[in-house]
Amino acid sequence: MTETSLSSQSFPVLVLNNSNAQPLIFFLMGIPGLKATHMILFVVLCEQSLHKPMYCFLSMLSVTDLSLSLCTLSTTLGVFWFEAQEISLNTCIAQMFFLHGFTFIESGVLLAMAFDHFVTICDPLRYTTIFTNARIAKIGISTLIRNAAVMLPAVLFVKRLSFCSSMVLSHSYCYHVDLIQLSCTDNRINSILGLFALFSTTGFDCPCILLSYILIIRSVLSIASSEERQKAFNTCTSHISAVAIFYIPLISLSLVHHYGHSAPPFVHTIMANVFLLIPPVLNPIIYSVKTKQIRKAVIKLFLIRDKAIYY
Repeated sequence: MTETSLSSQSFPVLVLNNSNAQPLIFFLMGIPGLKATHMILFVVLCEQSLHKPMYCFLSMLSVTDLSLSLCTLSTTLGVFWFEAQEISLNTCIAQMFFLHGFTFIESGVLLAMAFDHFVTICDPLRYTTIFTNARIAKIGISTLIRNAAVMLPAVLFVKRLSFCSSMVLSHSYCYHVDLIQLSCTDNRINSILGLFALFSTTGFDCPCILLSYILIIRSVLSIASSEERQKAFNTCTSHISAVAIFYIPLISLSLVHHYGHSAPPFVHTIMANVFLLIPPVLNPIIYSVKTKQIRKAVIKLFLIRDKAIYY
């Protein structure tokens, strides 16, 4: 076993494959982040007036954001609080499955919310017949099934890889492209499966969201009253912001990994943590500020708490 220096720290350089008796160990890198507070989920669950399709989808988004943070929280805190940088291959694969899985689920929820806005503006008379409780449940279940179908092959094929030389990952969590690039064996199948998972989820959802907004804009522009046009556009503002803060970091991180091999390490680190932390932090703020019903429910909740504390 030899030693190599990275970022003023020494990590062992190993030559291992999956036939070795000892488990494979990787080392995580990253920067500290912030933990988002998801008051929206609690408010939607408690407030009867918010038990509507739009807020059901918003609850799904909050659950996904929270789950995405939790599945990487243990390793991130371990790296920066306790310098616990080691992670086994099996644990890395499990984290990878949930990390990418919740990312793809969030993409599916954003697509469902776009469809919700499309029906609200373009076909409001059929809204209640389209978005029934049963159909909302089917949308959620189909998103979970799609995630499992595309992610299981991608992560299971990581087990067939052998790893050598550097075992140092770029982030404080396991990212599929980051991990397979450390392999010293042919990883073309893994790359193909990863790209298939990406394009069959976010690669499908993003154009559909764009198409829905093209149809929404066309419908809104046909409205005679400027006040009604403004009201219709305001309805979509929060969702457009959520789409932007989700897809821009995700696409940027993918581009950095595929084409930014010569970029400094801190660029990979910053993009990885922006992708992971920005949506969970900003989504509650955006929807609390821009959605009047949620803002009133949050204020009502705090007033009730203040009265309880006072008495």
